[in-house]
Amino acid sequence: MQIFRCVALSVAVALLPGVAYSQGKTAPKDAKLYFITPHDGQKIRGGFWVRFGLRNMGVTHAGDEYQNAGHHHLLVDVNDPIDSKEPILQDKSHLHFGAGQTETFLELPPGTHTLQLVLGDAKHYPFEPPIVSSKITVRVR
Repeated sequence: MQIFRCVALSVAVALLPGVAYSQGKTAPKDAKLYFITPHDGQKIRGGFWVRFGLRNMGVTHAGDEYQNAGHHHLLVDVNDPIDSKEPILQDKSHLHFGAGQTETFLELPPGTHTLQLVLGDAKHYPFEPPIVSSKITVRVR
């Protein structure tokens, strides 16, 4: 029984660096994530296209472990700060684009909304430091 505990503890300790490595991958210091459209403060009627821009990094599928590449996440009306130690949530306010998409057609209810992009690694963790766009505001009529 004592040997089993030692083996189990050794395996757990050996796996810890791999778990930590999947979180907070480093990104180039000059990486920039931004909105191509819409523009901050834009007034919109009905649905609209959101186009993502990324400079000095690549876009790939979720699950692909390429150096300096990730996939987009669109945060809609999210005020909580990004935690690079936790995977990006997936719900109606945290939209994942794990197939490498660089645009989406978005339909929001009338009112004022905020949008922000976050680049995630293969396992949906933000990079370290997080690669995020400026938060923009749009008004849907």
